[in-house]
Amino acid sequence: MHKLSVIVPCYNEQEVLMEFYGQVKDVLNSIDELDYELLFIDDGSKDETLNILRELAKEDKQVRYISFSRNFGKEAAMFAGLENASGDMAAVMDADLQHPPGTLIEMYKALNEEDFDMCATRRITRKGEPALRSFFARSFYKFINKMSDIEIVDGAQDFCMMKRPVIDSILLLKENNRFTKGIYGWIGFKKKWIEHENVERTLGETKWSFWGLMKYSLEGIVGFSTLPLMASSMFGIVFCFIAFLLIIFVCVKTIFFGEVVQGYPTLMCTISLIGGIILLSVGVLGQYIAKIYLEVKKRPIYLVREKK
Repeated sequence: MHKLSVIVPCYNEQEVLMEFYGQVKDVLNSIDELDYELLFIDDGSKDETLNILRELAKEDKQVRYISFSRNFGKEAAMFAGLENASGDMAAVMDADLQHPPGTLIEMYKALNEEDFDMCATRRITRKGEPALRSFFARSFYKFINKMSDIEIVDGAQDFCMMKRPVIDSILLLKENNRFTKGIYGWIGFKKKWIEHENVERTLGETKWSFWGLMKYSLEGIVGFSTLPLMASSMFGIVFCFIAFLLIIFVCVKTIFFGEVVQGYPTLMCTISLIGGIILLSVGVLGQYIAKIYLEVKKRPIYLVREKK
C-alpha cells in the first residue's frame, strides 16, 4: 500500500479551507489501497486559518499541520511540506481550489501505472486573468527559456505529485532563494504534464500581486541563468568599440580637415545613454551579489511556531 502526503500551503485561506478539505477527502477516499495524510502549512496566516487547522487535526488523524512563526512565502511552505512528508509519494497543491482535486487520481495513475517519476499540471489558457498579467507571464516564460539551460514549461503550476526519489532530490537543494518551477526542471526525472483550463478562484482573494509576481520572476531569472551578467559584459565591449571608432573619427577630422567637432546635444545624449547602461549593468551585478549575500548567511528557510 502506498502512502501519499498531500502538502497544502495556506495563507489566509479561512473562506475556502473547509470546502477544500471536504473535496480532497472525497477524492483520496475514492482511490483503492491508498494511505494518505493531509499536511497543511500555515504560512503565518493572520485570519482564522490556524484555528481551523487545529480543529481539523483534532477531528481527523490524517490531518497534520505546521505553522510558521511568520510569513516566509509559498516557496518555503512547499519546502517545509516536502521536508516533513512521511509518504513514499507527495502531492503539492493550493487550498484555493484552483487546482482541481480530481486531478489527483490521474496523477496517482501516472506514477503507479505509467512509470513516471513526477506528474505536474500546466494551464493551457489564462481565461479570467487580467490581460496585462497574462502578457507578462507568457513573455517571462519565453524570455527565461531563451536565457536558461533548463526548460521551464509555459503555464506550469506548483500542483504536482512525485515519488520519494524526486522528493529527496529537491530536499538536497537548500538554497534560500527558491524558484521551484526551475528546480523541477533542473533535477530532471521522467515527468508527465497534465493540461487543463484555467480555474478561477471562487472564494477568498488571491495572495499574488502583480509586483509579487514580478519579484518572483526575477528570482527565476537570477537563480537559473547567468546571461544577464554576460549581456552586461557584452554592452561594455560594444561601447568600448564604438568609443574607439569615435576617437579615430574625431582625430582624423581635426588633424586632416582642420574642423572643430561640434555637437553638445549629441555628447549629452551619448553620456546619458552610456551612464544608463552602466547603472543597468551595476544593478544586474547587484542582484547576483544580493543573492550571494543572502545565501552565505545560511539562515533557515523557515521557522516553526507550532506543529501537530
